[in-house]
Amino acid sequence: MLLTITCTRPDDAAWAATDLGYLLHKHPDRAQVFDQSYGTAHVLYPEATEQRCTAALLLEIDPVRLVRGKTRGTPEFSLAQYVNDRPYAATSLLAVAISTVFSSALHGRCARRPELPDTILPLRIELPAVPCKGGPDRAERMFAPLGWSVTATPVVLDPAFPEWGDSHYVRLELAGTLRLADALTHLYVLLPVLDGGKHYWLADDEIDKLLRAGANWLPAHPERDWITRRYLARRQSLVRTALARLAEIDDAAPEELDAVDEVEVADDAGSDSTGPVTDVHPAPRHDGTRSPLPEPQPAPVSLAVLRRRAVMSALRATGARRVLDLGCGEGVLLRDLLADKMFEEIVGVDVSTRALQIARRRLDRMPGAMAHRIQLRQGALTYTDAALRGYDAAVLMEVIEHIDPPRLPALAHSVFGAARPATVVVTTPNGEYNSLYENLSAGGFRHTDHRFEWSRAEFASWAASIGRNYGYSVRIESVGPEDPALGSPTQLAVFGTSERATTMAEEARR
Repeated sequence: MLLTITCTRPDDAAWAATDLGYLLHKHPDRAQVFDQSYGTAHVLYPEATEQRCTAALLLEIDPVRLVRGKTRGTPEFSLAQYVNDRPYAATSLLAVAISTVFSSALHGRCARRPELPDTILPLRIELPAVPCKGGPDRAERMFAPLGWSVTATPVVLDPAFPEWGDSHYVRLELAGTLRLADALTHLYVLLPVLDGGKHYWLADDEIDKLLRAGANWLPAHPERDWITRRYLARRQSLVRTALARLAEIDDAAPEELDAVDEVEVADDAGSDSTGPVTDVHPAPRHDGTRSPLPEPQPAPVSLAVLRRRAVMSALRATGARRVLDLGCGEGVLLRDLLADKMFEEIVGVDVSTRALQIARRRLDRMPGAMAHRIQLRQGALTYTDAALRGYDAAVLMEVIEHIDPPRLPALAHSVFGAARPATVVVTTPNGEYNSLYENLSAGGFRHTDHRFEWSRAEFASWAASIGRNYGYSVRIESVGPEDPALGSPTQLAVFGTSERATTMAEEARR
């Protein structure tokens, strides 16, 4: 069973193709071996240069270890347990290996190079044999909506007997430009789905595994229901629960997007996200040869997702362990924080008890081991709270624009003066960008509860005043597709303290 991942470095890239080794946490100069419950996984690099790097995951399956402990009385006891395709075809066993051998990469973590997990990479993935009873069309329907250029070639039953036709296996080649973590989650979910069966015991926590891996793409996938049923082996009780939770995520999208359809706007505004490639089979030329495949395009990603990624990247870069999510709402960012083990203590604060109740219900569905890392508190951000002092970082994601301008100094004192975390990350809409939203009237705001939506200059002025008054350095970044004249849809500021700055700020206030 073989999986290869190839990264090719563009000429203008600031990174090397061998950075793939940092992302996978496997050094290109070494071949490594990992024991699995059903065999052995090998990781090696057939090629590793600054321009092109290929990592290979080779899985050796021991059929005897798969059935060890089963007795003759079990329903599945048969010769088929020992003579089967498991050593060769990419199934749920490969998905398990991805989750164990490439765990850090799957979860978007890289301790040595924390900026790398958010880097968009040109990737090519090859799998020599994938069970796919729906044929090439089924493989395309699974991967093309995620931005992959798909080449699925049927594997013949026997080359010596072409009249026997094709088998239900395909050679799968995927080309796309996306994060490595996203590519691995696609494989982790969809390989068992194409196979149609799990080769391990299906427990109730499979729903949590599915939602964690597919949170950023499964709710909007056109084959969402079919994927969910196949992933959960058609166990109706699990399927119903999973689909309900996916629908809840999907229903939350307009609220996360500040009531504006920012996915469509991103494309209209000149985003690089042009959607999935639909013409994945090269057309024949007049001379009988085939045209090259179209350049792979990244899947369109909502601004809400890009915003959370930017916040998470900023937090990881600081090394923060204890984090406040101020104005946490219904817990969308809290789930991302919980999914990253780097964050050891997380506190969500919101003025709305209803929002906190919804956040609690969502968080309760996550694995129980995570519960001790998080607490939710009801409170207004314009009032100081001694319990919020001493944290490494705080986030105000799409919060300040909901505060009446006369109350902003009170919020600034509460967060930057009283709580005083070492780092504060703030995001807010860029009001200049609003003219690109066709469904937004002139002078209108993206959400009915917004009290203002600042221009870039207004946000920079506010951030600078916070830095002067409270002793923070300030760095402003753009989030989302950038218009040459109007900037990006979201603006992000990272505030940081130092010992000297803290002392100066305290003396100035005295």
